Order: sequence, then structure tokens, then C-alpha cells
Amino acid sequence: MNLNILRMKKIVLISSMILFLVSCAEMSSVLEDYNKTNGQIPLTNSEVISGLREALTVGTNNSTALTSKLDGFYKNPEIFIPFPPEVIKVKEKVEALGMKKQVDEFVMTMNRAAETASKEAAPIFIGAIKEMTIADGFTILRGADNAATNYLKEKTSAQLKIKFNPVVKNAINQVEVTKYWNPVISTYNKIPFIEKQNPNLEDYITSKAMDGLFLMIEKEEKKIRKDPMARVSDLLKKVFG
Repeated sequence: MNLNILRMKKIVLISSMILFLVSCAEMSSVLEDYNKTNGQIPLTNSEVISGLREALTVGTNNSTALTSKLDGFYKNPEIFIPFPPEVIKVKEKVEALGMKKQVDEFVMTMNRAAETASKEAAPIFIGAIKEMTIADGFTILRGADNAATNYLKEKTSAQLKIKFNPVVKNAINQVEVTKYWNPVISTYNKIPFIEKQNPNLEDYITSKAMDGLFLMIEKEEKKIRKDPMARVSDLLKKVFG
């Protein structure tokens, strides 16, 4: 009788162990599936691309709002536009001739031009965002914190420069950049035996303005990826959650 009881206990113990192992295996499978989907229904490609477009739209709107305000470039050390480095000798020579004030005023107007141009930048960026295809959607989503910004930059920079250049040219006229540049370069070019200089200010300001805008968009993208409070819609919460 005691032997039978002992056998029954063993059977119960073995059965319990088998049930425990099966339960663990099932739980492991559930957890694995959960981790794969972050606890959500898997995203569709359509949701991914819509989320990326929305993130970049939010990023471009926020960045252009920051850069287009007074001192958005001029007092932001991250995107401040300095005297053109390829003609830095112009700056050095004319400052030595007592024209530091004129040089400073010229640098300020370049930054003002970028700030003015930024007011027109949002529609240009958004137009490019709408053309994004779904082909690289998941690659961008799972990429680096600036993957969407880099994608936008690589795919649209040439087109954006063509569209942005006349915007900058108009801004240059509005803030009278050449009014402050002409005395500086004229004084320099009058120095005996000096090689005359006349850089393309439109190209320079356009390039620096675009660099500044992309940098601000990148910061906004990183914020959306890392900060739940920056995900201002249900779609952003789902895609970047």
C-alpha cells in the first residue's frame, strides 16, 4: 500500500513538472510575440509611412517656426551663419582698416536673410515629404535617430536648393544684405595688389540656411523618437511607441 502511494506521488509530481514546463514554454512564446510587436498589432507599411510623414511635418513646422523668428539664426550658435570662410581674408583686411562695425552688420543681415527665407520653407519641405514612398519606410523607422531627416535630405536637397534659392534671394533684398556687403568688398578690392573677391552670397546663404533647417528638423525627429510627450497624435504614438 505504501509503495502504491509513493508511486502515485511520483506520478503527480512528474505531471506537475510537465505542466509547469509547458506553461513556461507557452509564456515564453507569448512574450516573444509581445516583444516583436512592442505589445501592439504589427504596423502596416501604410501606417509607417504615414507616421514618418507626420513626424517630418511636425518637425519641419516646429523647426521653421524656430528659425524664422527674430534671431532664430543670428543668436542660435548651432546654426549661426558666419562670415563666408572662403573669403575670411576679406574680413581680416577690412577689419584692420577700421570696418569691424560694417562686417558685423553684414553678418547680421545674412542671418536675417536666412530667418526671412525660413518663413517660406515649410511648404517647400512639406511638398517633398508628401512625395516620400513606402519603400524605405521600415528601414527609416528602425534606423538611427535622424534616419528620416537624412532620407529627406538625401532625396530632396537638390530640388529644395532650386526652390529655396529664389526665396533666399528675395530675403536678401528684403533685409538689404548687399547694402552692408558692398562697402566691405569694395574697400577690400581697392587694396593694392590684392586678388579681387566677390563670393556668391545667394548660394552661401542658401546652403547655410538649408543646413540650419535640416539640423533643427533632425532635433525635432530625435525628440519625437525619444520623448513620448512630443508624439502629438495617436499615429505618432503608435509608430514611435
